[in-house]
Amino acid sequence: MKGLMMDRPLLISSIAEHAARFHGSREIVSVTVDDPRHRTNWRNVVSRSRKLANALDRLGLERGDRVATLAWNDHRHLELYYSVSGAGYVCHTINPRLFADQLVFIINHAQDRWLFTDPLFLPLVEKLHPALETLEGIVVLTDDAHLPETSLPNVRSYESLIGDEPDTYEWPDLDERSASALCYTSGTTGDPKGVLYDHRSTILHAYAGVAPDVLGLSSQDVVLPVVPLFHVNAWGIPYSAGITGAKLVLPGPKMADGEVLCSLFNDEAVTIALGVPTVWLALLQHTEKTGKRIETLKRTIIGGAAVPRSMIEAFRDKHGVEVRQGWGMTEMSPIGAVNTLKAGLEHLDDDAQLDLATKAGRGVYGCELRIVDDEGTELPWDGEAFGALQVRGPWVCSDYFRLDGTAGTHTDDGWFTTGDVATIDPEGYVAITDRTKDVIKSGGEWISSIELENVIMGHPAVAEAAVIGVPHPKWTERPLLVVVLGEGKSADKAELLKYYDGRVADWWLPNDVVFVDELPHTATGKVKKLELRKQFADFKLPA
Repeated sequence: MKGLMMDRPLLISSIAEHAARFHGSREIVSVTVDDPRHRTNWRNVVSRSRKLANALDRLGLERGDRVATLAWNDHRHLELYYSVSGAGYVCHTINPRLFADQLVFIINHAQDRWLFTDPLFLPLVEKLHPALETLEGIVVLTDDAHLPETSLPNVRSYESLIGDEPDTYEWPDLDERSASALCYTSGTTGDPKGVLYDHRSTILHAYAGVAPDVLGLSSQDVVLPVVPLFHVNAWGIPYSAGITGAKLVLPGPKMADGEVLCSLFNDEAVTIALGVPTVWLALLQHTEKTGKRIETLKRTIIGGAAVPRSMIEAFRDKHGVEVRQGWGMTEMSPIGAVNTLKAGLEHLDDDAQLDLATKAGRGVYGCELRIVDDEGTELPWDGEAFGALQVRGPWVCSDYFRLDGTAGTHTDDGWFTTGDVATIDPEGYVAITDRTKDVIKSGGEWISSIELENVIMGHPAVAEAAVIGVPHPKWTERPLLVVVLGEGKSADKAELLKYYDGRVADWWLPNDVVFVDELPHTATGKVKKLELRKQFADFKLPA
């Protein structure tokens, strides 16, 4: 027997109409190339999304066609999020920081028909264009007055495209499992792989995101996503903010500028911000240098890489800001775990709570977790057993776009293998100890490079650090610490190695330290350990 409930599809267009009707006057602030502080609201954004939907239909697109974006965080990009998906097309967000050959591969593999690009990326598009096989035209996210000169064919401004279109539109009644968005992994090994989201998965993920123990969004909040709109749906913020009616502050091309971010935080009374650790490092350095405080920020959600204990302390002690570490992947839409203090753990002292806060978090309902050994046997949640972390759920990918099961990332019983190595404690808190390809195996025992990195980041002279395994004649491999010192700071090897005393097991101690000017990073800000391992492949550890 089935229940007697209405069968209405979960569609992204329904979020847009909800935001316009119930939160229409709530402000959306953007930094754009043609306006350093553009102001609009949810009602206008949705109205313009309808105009864009009409324009897309007139371009002759068919259901499921891919429309690409190469853009920063601003109101026009937000309009594309709702319009492209809502009209039945697929919004393909592209990371402009990828290498040129990766960008060409992604656009051709996705078979994008139109590209919407920020003016700042036009020189990049001009360079790529001869190799793009399916692109029919380009729309520049500005008006005619600010449209740069270009040699590209079939180019028009965004404002001229939508200018004469009506602001009424009948959103199609799609199957909720229709594809809505496409995002490619950064492709650190092999070609990038496309993750194809649908309306149902996107809305379930957005619902999860607004929960108090996840992102905790409400209509009272002012949200600044420093995580790019081109990176895994900006962690769902464009949708969760629309559901709740939160004010959005979009930093455009200034998302890595500590001074501009600090100004936006304080001028716009931001309460929640989201981004990767490298961004917050720049912000904290700016506030330390200028003596400024982040006045209204209540919490920041940090993901994409492990959050150093020192960063959690700096936000808490100097700015009164709660850090919530999160963990997830492009393949997971992305949220899988978020770190909040669980009921019954309030008795923990400050040090114990900080130790807990450095973990990736506890599982979010809708994303199941397990750890397994090399034979696929499930391991206990005792906080000690290390295993390969696997996930499944309604917003986890079942395959990659146009790969038809050849990636080898899913188990026979339907779990996605994340590539992370983790422990899970009895309270359900996940600690990511390494990537499977980065774990250091010394004498048959595992050493966590992430934990070694997190510890050394607490040293006042260290700006950034990475730990890799290098060959050793007796122990197979041993840890090498690669360090970038802070500006004007100094430290020697002995001092840094001494800093580990009492913080890690003696046998985990790195065998050597190398100082470098900078570490190699992926397009999403993660340290490229594969490149570091190549760089130090012939490194000889001291006897």
